[in-house]
Amino acid sequence: MNYNRLTPEEERVIIYKGTERPFTGKYVDHKIAGTYYCKQCDAPLYRSEDKFESDCGWPSFDDEIKGAVKRVRDADGRRTEIICSNCGAHLGHVFTGEGFTPKQTRHCVNSISMQFVPAKKEGDTRAYFASGCFWGTEYFFMKAPGVKQTSVGFMGGHLEHPTYQQVSQKNSGHLETTEVVFDPTATTYEELVKLFFETHDFTQTNGQGPDIGPQYLSCIFYSDPAEKAMAKRYIDILTEKGYRVATMLKPASTFWKAEDYHQQYYEYKGSLPYCHAYRKIF
Repeated sequence: MNYNRLTPEEERVIIYKGTERPFTGKYVDHKIAGTYYCKQCDAPLYRSEDKFESDCGWPSFDDEIKGAVKRVRDADGRRTEIICSNCGAHLGHVFTGEGFTPKQTRHCVNSISMQFVPAKKEGDTRAYFASGCFWGTEYFFMKAPGVKQTSVGFMGGHLEHPTYQQVSQKNSGHLETTEVVFDPTATTYEELVKLFFETHDFTQTNGQGPDIGPQYLSCIFYSDPAEKAMAKRYIDILTEKGYRVATMLKPASTFWKAEDYHQQYYEYKGSLPYCHAYRKIF
């Protein structure tokens, strides 16, 4: 299986069954509505409405998404490990009969084993695409029918409020990303996915055009399983056409807007992108 690349610390917990130090994980006091996905394979694991405060030092849930989590007895028989049913990633342990909630269940989960995707706001239709330099990505999306607004920024890294300079150092984990706000009555997510693939070299593995580095990789950040399925469908179509698709699929996370001088860059500069061009494929 083609799983997400893990950092050494993520491998320590997810692969080798380690544990985060208590009260250090980013989701311990997390209270935003949305869904928690497996960090290794992006399978949905938990819903925010099942999260509760247990003061144990790790995120706690009293229920999982049906079929998402498998229980495995520890070798010493003292505790019950919980793993992702899809990929076997170590999540933490489950405890019962403690009285925290009426369900009498506590999934004690390492934050590092999960990736959170916030729930969509009503009437707020957004999509997130990374295809190299965000100036060029935004140039084509801002001109697409049905698109109401675009912004460029960063997604997928471990720093909060990253600056362009920090991301350019190539160690923050962020990708240059374009946020696309669109009218679903005037266009579709499928049309945006097709435009994404038709405006950059999705086979390049080290960047985009002359821009080399991890911040320039090709990626679709999906906000729900339907978006993931649509993106996967077009990757399969391209693969059948003979392309070696390097585009990653990752759950959307916090979008950090870039500095003002990056927004609608080519619109104000009055020139054309140097590393993006349209070519019809579909």
